Amino acid sequence: MLQQIDYRLAFEHAPVGMVVSRNRAIVACNEELCEMFGSPAEALVGQSFSVLYPSVAEFERIGKRMEPILNASGHYADNRMMKRVGGGNAGESFWCHVTGRAMNREAPHEAGIWTFEDLGARRLTGKEQLTPREREVAAQVMRGLTSKEIGKALAISHRTVEIHRARLMRKYAAATTAELVQKLIAG
Repeated sequence: MLQQIDYRLAFEHAPVGMVVSRNRAIVACNEELCEMFGSPAEALVGQSFSVLYPSVAEFERIGKRMEPILNASGHYADNRMMKRVGGGNAGESFWCHVTGRAMNREAPHEAGIWTFEDLGARRLTGKEQLTPREREVAAQVMRGLTSKEIGKALAISHRTVEIHRARLMRKYAAATTAELVQKLIAG
């Protein structure tokens, strides 16, 4: 006889941050997510996901970018900068792999299930702070895309991508794209 599975227990103790969302707000989250963002569940539940982003503008930009993908496939994943909201590291940015599934493709932000994994990247401060566009380009570079592919994905010219890529290379003192990716991931 099969033993009954306690899915709530699995959610609470998953090795990645997990969130159940409704209209881009946090309905439930697990302990791993709370530790990652430095905030107790009581302070996160009911909040917009925007509190986890470096800026509201970035929250809106990513929301617009993911909507057609969620409409088409029902799921979405990327690497992006997120922001710690509490504890001794409040306001600190970090690279995060985010994966999600819309419960309704026709209204992708209506309800979803999301996972968050801290990629352990270097915490950016001072002169290393990236602009929102540099963060978007860096996330695409980490996916292994060419400048032309990144330009198409972000709806900008490949020459603009090359300018942002060059700035990233300078900020991270990277001589090659492979070295840049390594530094973005490993710090």
